[in-house]
Amino acid sequence: MAELVVDVAVVGLGPGGEALATRLAQAGLAVAGVESRLVGGECPYYACVPTKAMIRAADVLAEARRVPDLAGTAQVTPDWGKVAARVRDEITADWDDRAAVDRLESAGVQVVRGRAKITEPGLLAVADRVVRARRGIVLNPGTDPAVPPVPGLADTPVWTNRDAVRATAVPESLVVIGGGPVGCEFAQVFARFGAAVTLLQSNDRLLPQDEPEAGALLAERFAAEDIRVRTGVKITSVRHDGERFTLELAAAEPITAAQVLVAAGRKSDLAELGIGAYGLDESARGVTVDEHMRAADGLWVIGDIAGRGAFTHMSMYQAAIAAADILGEENPGAEYHAVPRVTFTDPEIGSVGLTEAAARAAGLNVRTGFTPLSSSTRGFLHKADGLIKLVEDADQGVLVGATSVGPTGGEVLGALVLAVHARIPVDQLRRMIYAYPTFHRAIESALADLRA
Repeated sequence: MAELVVDVAVVGLGPGGEALATRLAQAGLAVAGVESRLVGGECPYYACVPTKAMIRAADVLAEARRVPDLAGTAQVTPDWGKVAARVRDEITADWDDRAAVDRLESAGVQVVRGRAKITEPGLLAVADRVVRARRGIVLNPGTDPAVPPVPGLADTPVWTNRDAVRATAVPESLVVIGGGPVGCEFAQVFARFGAAVTLLQSNDRLLPQDEPEAGALLAERFAAEDIRVRTGVKITSVRHDGERFTLELAAAEPITAAQVLVAAGRKSDLAELGIGAYGLDESARGVTVDEHMRAADGLWVIGDIAGRGAFTHMSMYQAAIAAADILGEENPGAEYHAVPRVTFTDPEIGSVGLTEAAARAAGLNVRTGFTPLSSSTRGFLHKADGLIKLVEDADQGVLVGATSVGPTGGEVLGALVLAVHARIPVDQLRRMIYAYPTFHRAIESALADLRA
């Protein structure tokens, strides 16, 4: 087998892997970037970027329906063809990664196509060649959509996020399995473009990783948009007759639909990566790393399988830390007390740090502050659904978590991320000047509520 000898091999060229490989190559190292799918990863082709284009179109459509022109003659005609064309032609270049490959190669990275497996420390088997990494290997393989082990489900033509992004037409009816961020975003998009949507959630509420108030508010919006939400549901079997799906439910009537979208989490195969060559547990759900992203001597792990959140911004953050460690640069290491996340529904739901329940479970002396967005002038003017919720460690006098829900919930979250990350004293936050009339001024009201 042909052997390629480099300083560092990066397995998985999603955003974090691409950034890390580029940084190392620009620093003068010989770098091989190994990818079995599209260079650029899930984010630009099947997740963050194309889905946000779909969401943007759905939001514009909904706004036009809510606020017709002043003459009252606005005609709103959904055109999914334009959305699909934009995703195909403008966003994903028809799922062609040539531009990403060119970008990496111009930075000095040698791109190797194929699925990689570690055969011994510092050595990878990739298709018909061997890659030897003198300094070490970085793993950033990402994850794949998981299909729950429901009898019959895997044998039917269900969609995952990868199929939904490629959809050229809107199904007349759609069942979404999963009430997390991905399921909620797709449910609202397809409903706004005319599908009759039912969302099935095994948990007792939407967005179970976020504050219950956020999930409850989103459920109210879904009800107003005729999205049927069923929580606490167990699917016992699924079948497809060539035209329609039938989902059998425990203690409930079956549901039929033209299409089923599975948005029930992600999966990885650590055995397929061969991490056992480094003495690591291949049966684990993720890989344990230190604050510099080291999993073993000569092995760094970033992104989804590092277990700190399947977010593009997380893999990019960890990539910078791993690159600094490989290059021998000073870096304090990773901190995870202020991890932000946004669900891009309407309203947007942004969260950072600990929820109230998680803070109490950690044994903190908790105080919370809450305000509905409608109590702010901007919220009133927009007739906006939303809220601000703050979670304070009362002993330390700092915020340890916060939630921002509203038309620009993810943008308002920025101020709260800074407060949690920098551990800015609550008293100092109260002394700030909040511009009027903005959505983020509602933070001031939530801070005042902490005194209650």
